[in-house]
Amino acid sequence: MKSELYLDVRYYETDQMGIVHHSNYIRFFECGRSAMLKEYGLPIEKIEEAGVVLPVVSVECHYKYSARMGDTLRIVTRIEKVPMAKMVIKSDIFNQNGQLVCDGVVTLGFLDAETRHPVRCPESLAELIEKHIND
Repeated sequence: MKSELYLDVRYYETDQMGIVHHSNYIRFFECGRSAMLKEYGLPIEKIEEAGVVLPVVSVECHYKYSARMGDTLRIVTRIEKVPMAKMVIKSDIFNQNGQLVCDGVVTLGFLDAETRHPVRCPESLAELIEKHIND
């Protein structure tokens, strides 16, 4: 399962030198995964409406090259394995010149929205990922 999203770097995402602040890459990862789930017909809101929330368990981010004010970023997001208890989402962010700006991995858990106890991946999400795993 794979998706691409293009975002322009906005002024408020940069520091005084016009370089994207490191914390914003985590937000870009979230934009990518939200867009991917929406693109495949199962936005996060629908998963939550079904009674499951997806908290972030861990984040890895490897910075390679500085993104700057005025850049257009291509966020490539993918899920390579059908989740059971946790969902691992990989992201690569490139600038308009095709340079890898950063890559990372976000791991999400699944919790029952009411009890906040861990649950398995919702069937609808697992089926969707399995159907598109090789896209």
